[in-house]
Amino acid sequence: MEEICQKCGLPRSLCVCQQIAKEQQKIKIRVDNRRFRKVVTIVSGLSEDIDAAGLAKTLKRRLACGGTLKNNEIILQGSHKEKTKQILLMQGFKEELINA
Repeated sequence: MEEICQKCGLPRSLCVCQQIAKEQQKIKIRVDNRRFRKVVTIVSGLSEDIDAAGLAKTLKRRLACGGTLKNNEIILQGSHKEKTKQILLMQGFKEELINA
């Protein structure tokens, strides 16, 4: 028996909750300087409905950089503002709601 989504009541294979959440997300991408002049890219504004760990893994793999997930913010090593925006667009997020 397949698992049932708690929000929409559909089986997990038919669940559209995450797709709807992606279309309504207001995401902020910014570049910040950390200790010892290290530059990081921060992706914030992700809700609990989105698989932030999976998204962080995809971003790190596609950008060939390290990073982490803290407090529902994805922190990537290096300056990847424009590339991150392009990857988020390919993942299904709306361009109008991404503030880069």
